[in-house]
Amino acid sequence: MYKTLKIEEAVGKILAHDITEIRPGKFKGRAFKKGHTIRQEDICHFQRLGKRHIYVLEPKKGYLHENDAATAMAEAFCGPGVRPQGEPKEGKINLIASRSGLLKVETKALKRINLLGEVMCASRHTNTLVEKNEIVAGTRAIPLSVKKTIVSRAVNEALIKEGLFQVKILRKAMTGLLITGNEVFSRLIEDRFEPILRKKIEEIGSSVAIVDFAPDDPEFIASRIEKMIQGGANLILTTAGMSVDPDDVTREGIRLAGGEAECYGAPILPGAMFLVAQIGGIPVLGVPACG
Repeated sequence: MYKTLKIEEAVGKILAHDITEIRPGKFKGRAFKKGHTIRQEDICHFQRLGKRHIYVLEPKKGYLHENDAATAMAEAFCGPGVRPQGEPKEGKINLIASRSGLLKVETKALKRINLLGEVMCASRHTNTLVEKNEIVAGTRAIPLSVKKTIVSRAVNEALIKEGLFQVKILRKAMTGLLITGNEVFSRLIEDRFEPILRKKIEEIGSSVAIVDFAPDDPEFIASRIEKMIQGGANLILTTAGMSVDPDDVTREGIRLAGGEAECYGAPILPGAMFLVAQIGGIPVLGVPACG
């Protein structure tokens, strides 16, 4: 698909790749674009760039130029909330978030694509919070020309999933924050949960609608959770009381309020006692003391 020619012999031929020019302190960028038809007056410019030989394009059946391959993959890999960042350079193109939210990655399809050979795609981890215009992934063709069949397989893998990457808009929750513990309820110690959790909630675009306090009493905790839901909260955070001490009864209070635990215990340190439950479709998050 490509042929190496002396600069003097390349007039009238199609340039097979971008040519970069660097003038220290003045300019760094593309001097000639892939697809440019080389002219007689270009020869001196190529020579100033130190080029004596050059790749020219001689299309071969069944192959794609690296930039064409990157463009095809980028368009297929982008799902809702993700878009290509400009045009490809040297067979590479980045994908960026077109809105703020939660990045979701089709990890199994991504792995299959990266095992094809000749093409690759790297991304940030799935379930990562991203901001608008932030780079979330990058894809490229590895050789200068790529088999069409490989590119088609990569594209089809993505199209089956309606894209490898998408950014989901976060729901804006009205949060009820229930701070438990005898010491805080009786004002023996100052609460530190509210300012910390309020900051975390507001950073992701939600708000704290209700703040309440409860002693280490399951019935009392349950009544406060029910009151918050009646008051319009559509996300409940309870704090502390999630461990194994006799006074750690927050989990029992969630159960009495109708909470059905989906999981209790998370593979994170600190935070192994984290709890996720549901009450009538409203999520309840049991935040341990480390929160």
